[in-house]
Amino acid sequence: FLNLVAEGDTSLPPEALLDRALEVELSLGRRRAADKGPRTLDVDLLLYEDRILSSPRLVVPHPRMHERRFVLEPLAELAPDLIHPLLGRTVEDLLADVGHQRLRKVSWI
Repeated sequence: FLNLVAEGDTSLPPEALLDRALEVELSLGRRRAADKGPRTLDVDLLLYEDRILSSPRLVVPHPRMHERRFVLEPLAELAPDLIHPLLGRTVEDLLADVGHQRLRKVSWI
């Protein structure tokens, strides 16, 4: 799997941003055959400002982001001092907790 984190500015509210992400997945060939099943593309909304949101369609911050080195490492490259809104810890601190997970970094440049 290849994983990346991107930061952006938007005027869209969180659920509209989720809808846009799902449209992007579909336009790039994503098919949702089985919930939580294998996928060729997966766009997740990890954070939205410092908001805490929970609805049937969207949970922010992403409920498992703090458990996944493949999420935290690229996020730490962008914002190591960012505070997780629920856990009150920096991304860099959370990354230290999952340092034992295997990850191979690749460069595109």
